[in-house]
Amino acid sequence: AFRPTSNLTSYASRISAQQSAAATKSKEREMKANKEEERQRRIQGIKDRRTAKEEKERYEKMAERMHRKRVERVRRREKRNKLLKS
Repeated sequence: AFRPTSNLTSYASRISAQQSAAATKSKEREMKANKEEERQRRIQGIKDRRTAKEEKERYEKMAERMHRKRVERVRRREKRNKLLKS
């Protein structure tokens, strides 16, 4: 087939266009990764607050049934076990 526009762009201009496209793509990937990292950090913060709140409520419920000193002892023991597991 006759293509009058073929070979009108030089090799150097094609290479520079490819390089600029690659640079743009890498910048987009980096921005997307940063955005996802920020999102995950926010989600993790929400999860941490939620678990802390649940734990606090659990200890409060325990305190209704037991003495305060015993609840503190249980809390310290659970904290030690948690640190040993991780």
